Amino acid sequence: MTYDAGPVAALRRIAFLLERGREDTYKVKAYRNAAAAILPLLPEELRAAAEAGTLTKIPGVGASTAKVIAATLRGEMPERLATLEAEHGGDLTGGAGDDLRALLRGDLHSHSDWSDGGSPIEEMAMTAMELGHDYLVLTDHSPRLTIANGLSATRLAKQLDVVDAINRHLEASGGEFTLLKGIEVDINLDGSLDQTDEMLDRLDVRVASVHSKLAQDEREMTQRMLTAIADPRMNVLGHCTGRLVTGSRGTRPGSRFDARAVFEACAEHSVAVEINSRPERRDPPTRLLELARDTGCLFSIDSDAHAPGQLDFLVYGCERAEAVGIDPDRIVNTWPRERLLAWANGYRGTV
Repeated sequence: MTYDAGPVAALRRIAFLLERGREDTYKVKAYRNAAAAILPLLPEELRAAAEAGTLTKIPGVGASTAKVIAATLRGEMPERLATLEAEHGGDLTGGAGDDLRALLRGDLHSHSDWSDGGSPIEEMAMTAMELGHDYLVLTDHSPRLTIANGLSATRLAKQLDVVDAINRHLEASGGEFTLLKGIEVDINLDGSLDQTDEMLDRLDVRVASVHSKLAQDEREMTQRMLTAIADPRMNVLGHCTGRLVTGSRGTRPGSRFDARAVFEACAEHSVAVEINSRPERRDPPTRLLELARDTGCLFSIDSDAHAPGQLDFLVYGCERAEAVGIDPDRIVNTWPRERLLAWANGYRGTV
């Protein structure tokens, strides 16, 4: 089978498919590191190394990745890529959710290697573009979540400069994709948001989530969430129960709270309820998703991607939203960027 996309594309595609299939991170890094290692090299340099059998002498290139590079230079489909396309390259849901997925313009919840994600910001943005997004919101963690290398105000400010630089490059290249500034901010025990108001005001979109004391008393958890939802800077209530239903981290029951009161507050304050698309979360559970629908909430279907290949998880959330009959116009990431930003920053008088 012939292949003419080149070695960098092949290595990136392999990494993407491994992530899409939720394979071990160490396997993925080998291919992404190799892609980065050969990117600066001229084609003739790579060909010379392949002919001399010295590809593995390039720092970052190992035996497996060298086989992929050598095959592509011969114009052949790498065996590893062909195998992964068969295993992980197909439709994730058998077509369910595809119609709604086609309406999504972006993703409001993603992570980079600035916190607990596995890839650089640029790689996340590039993959989002390749998937047809108009925008991607970068939402690395806030400082309280030290286990996830949460960003202090100082580090977040530096990240915003990086996002500006990426967007300037994209604009100069004539692209229409925009990387939006965001955060997944912790909801503290008292319901406050784990970042300064000044920094929150500099962002485009803010996802707020509970990550600690998930077994808190029901009344206390409810008040904690209601306090956060009343903060005008909050836009999206992330993975509201915090449950885990499968996966390498094991299972975890969801938090207990007065869901009706929480969703009524979301509807009142125009806070979207996240439909978290990660297969191990499926959050909110169906009964709560239906309650949020009936309460009049807005929604955001998000990948919560921690790696580029996981950006493709959106269809799982779309499948669930379609199954319970949520109107696409109530899903904020079906909106054009200008409408999304006006909604997210209405507290500043932009709507």
